[in-house]
Amino acid sequence: MTTRLLVGVMAVLLLLYIVLVGQRAMLLVATGEPIAIVMGIALMVIPLIGLWALARELLFGIRADKLGRQLGDEHALPDEELPVRPSGRPLREAADEVFPRYRAEVEQNPEDWRAWYRLGLAYDGAGDRRRARQAIREAISLERRAV
Repeated sequence: MTTRLLVGVMAVLLLLYIVLVGQRAMLLVATGEPIAIVMGIALMVIPLIGLWALARELLFGIRADKLGRQLGDEHALPDEELPVRPSGRPLREAADEVFPRYRAEVEQNPEDWRAWYRLGLAYDGAGDRRRARQAIREAISLERRAV
């Protein structure tokens, strides 16, 4: 719940920032000065990119959370109890030991979103956030195609 609250606060702050930058951009364009117009247009592009990134990340989080809850309801989440650091993150060495099992599961069932989601969790436990997100994005894509 705390994470959702923090995400909500950060999203609202980013939206506020985007609105304020957009207003400043409009003021620059309204001056009629060529350099100010170019700066205003540039300032309009930046908030649009920010909105796109925000929407993409929020949608990813919502969809990943939905799949995680579904796996939890099915009692299909990984059940390994890995030793953790004081921060709560799993020890990489322990995560690396269980990783091959989830990789093999994906290789045997490449169209199973559940296998991809569990692989994403294994990547995350091993500290590879980029591959974790890729695997979970693949799980989301496969689940959406199955519906």
